Amino acid sequence: MVLDLVVIGTAVTLGPLHNSAFILLLSSRHGVRQGLAFLLSWLANLIVVIACVILLTGGQPPARHTAPSTAAIDAKLVIGLALVLYSAHRYRRPPRPHGPPRWTARIDDASPAAAAGLAWLLQPWALVGAGAATAVDANLSTLGDWLALTGYCLLATLTLIVMEMYVVWAPTSAHARLNALRSWLEGHQEQLVVTLSLLFGLWLTARSIAELVA
Repeated sequence: MVLDLVVIGTAVTLGPLHNSAFILLLSSRHGVRQGLAFLLSWLANLIVVIACVILLTGGQPPARHTAPSTAAIDAKLVIGLALVLYSAHRYRRPPRPHGPPRWTARIDDASPAAAAGLAWLLQPWALVGAGAATAVDANLSTLGDWLALTGYCLLATLTLIVMEMYVVWAPTSAHARLNALRSWLEGHQEQLVVTLSLLFGLWLTARSIAELVA
């Protein structure tokens, strides 16, 4: 479970779409406040999903080869295959110009609530679902699994935490470097989405098949 959560958390935190949006928020007039609202909403979403799983399982993993255990593995397999198919679709479709989203024109006037809602919309729910299916195996009677779930939520938020702290500590250099990073992410967005979807989709698919036949 720990390895699965590390890989899924890494996939979540590396997503180019939410990182570009977060940098744009940090560059706004009330960037630190809006960024904090986005970050906290992002983290809260992850925690709520994991909490729902724990409530359903009672903090005890289902026995192997039972219907709940198999259903969780099947869910990860479906998500993995969906990511692979999505990457193939994005790779084969004609290139499209990526203009700035409409909400960027109102970024300076956005409220913290709007920034928090944006975090909810940009969450990669397929990967979050894979994390939830993995958390089914958590045994909360052990400290290690508590730490694994906590680490997963923090890892999936890591890039946001680092950028928020960077802007707070060194705003001048942070804005310059983060805006350069945003330009790079936007210029390579299509390649990043295709590559990350394919890699993590293949990994989820292979892991799920291995668990089903074990």
